[in-house]
Parts: sequence; C-alpha cells; structure tokens
Amino acid sequence: MRRASFTSSILSRTLSTVHDGGTVNLHPRLLRVALFSSSRTDNSNSRRHWFSPLLNSFSKSSGQAVSLGLVGVVASVATAASVYAKEPPPAEIIPKDVVLYQYEACPFCNKVKAFLDYYDIPYKVVEVNPISKKEIKWSDYKKVPILMVDGQQLVDSSAIIDQLSEKILPGKAIISVADEDEETKWRRWVDNHLVHVLSPNIYRNTSEALESFDYITSNGNFSFTEKITVKYAGAAAMYFVSKNLKKKYNITDERAALYEATETWVDALNGRNFLGMISKWI
Repeated sequence: MRRASFTSSILSRTLSTVHDGGTVNLHPRLLRVALFSSSRTDNSNSRRHWFSPLLNSFSKSSGQAVSLGLVGVVASVATAASVYAKEPPPAEIIPKDVVLYQYEACPFCNKVKAFLDYYDIPYKVVEVNPISKKEIKWSDYKKVPILMVDGQQLVDSSAIIDQLSEKILPGKAIISVADEDEETKWRRWVDNHLVHVLSPNIYRNTSEALESFDYITSNGNFSFTEKITVKYAGAAAMYFVSKNLKKKYNITDERAALYEATETWVDALNGRNFLGMISKWI
C-alpha cells in the first residue's frame, strides 16, 4: 500500500478561505492545487480531473470570481479529494475513539484533519471557543489542535501526525529514504511558510475578518453572547495578527505571496500525484 504526502489536502482545506467581497477569487493555478485529485483503476493509470469544467470556466474568463462561500467550500473540496486518496490501515489497528479539538479556520488543525481523512480514520470534532477555551480547560495544553486517541492526548500538528503514524503504520517498510526526506521537507514548508501567508489573506481587512469569524462561530456550540464576543473580539485580534505576520515575513502583497506559494507547490509536483514518502504494508 502506498503512503503519500497529504499537503495537497491541506491546501484544499485552507486555500478556499481566501475571498473577495464575499466571493472566493481564485487564481486558475490556485484552483489546480486546491481542486486537483487523481484516481487509479486496476486497469489504468489515467488521471481523472473532476474539476475540469470549473477550471475551464476560469480559462475563458480570467477575471471571473466564483461565489464558493467563505470557508465552507473547504469541506466539499476535502471530501471530494478524500474519495480518490483514502488508504485506510487494517481495521484492527484503527483507533476506536478519536476526538479533535480545533478552530475551524486553523491551518494546523486542517493539517491533522487531512491526515485523518487520508487514512479514513473516524473522528469527532469539538470546536473550541478561541476566547474562553472552555472546551479544553481540562488540558494543560492551551493551544489547538489537540487530538485525543483512545484516551491519550496528542498535541502539536506535526507531532500528532508522527505519533499517529507510528500507531497506524507499525509495519511499514520505507522504500526510499529520499522520499521520506522530501515529505519532511514539504511538511516543514507548510509549517514555516504556507501558514504565514494564509492569515494575511483570510483576515485581509476588517470586513473579511468579520466574515471569517461569522463562519467560525456558526460551527461551534456557542451561545448567542459567545458568538458575538468571539466574532468581534476574534476578528479584531486576527486582523492585527495578520498585519503583524505581513510585517514579520516581509509580505507586501498577500495575494501575490499566496499565488507564489501555490506555484512553488505545483512546480515541485512536476506532474506527479504526490510529494512525499512511499511505503507499503508488510
């Protein structure tokens, strides 16, 4: 069985939060990353581009903006991608009780969800109130994601993926050390570069920050008062965080930075389906 990098799924979950005036204005190459998936049949290695009609519509009208919703399109894109990319481990080693404590728009949380979805691991999601964090008061770790796996607490997205890999892939044989190094390289690229250009795009101005948090609060089990508090306080906080990120990482044009990151990923793929480690079950 093949194991491959799931960075494409991370991109598909997170890039769809970029929007213009209530619409998602996606660069054609950006769409290619966010919406690309492939399938292999027993008799064919042919690729199936299920997004072709949408991509073609962009090529006919480069200035067209598609109203895909704020962050909601992430679910449909990730679901569609998972249909063609699931490689479930043997049933006997799949964890029985998995709970993810998250923020809906958090790139690191979506990174963990991409891993869980790729390996078809069932899990529950608990949306954490970013102000009170009451949902994780039981934990000494006050950040997200937190993943509870059969009663064991796992924290930090990269550490979660490493530890969960050890649990569900105990008998894997690495075919290529170079491929493993490539996976590590691109996971670090997500953590150290991609995530820093996402927030300046999602919370680009006050209206977009408010729109983002309007979606975020609609996903959690928040009271009316909590929704209002989280929406306005959270939007204000993330708006200033995004400005600080732009300054810290010398981002002068957040859209150009996002497109450049996407181009980097597409160019590195160089026609391949995945970047990352290849392994098989023993």
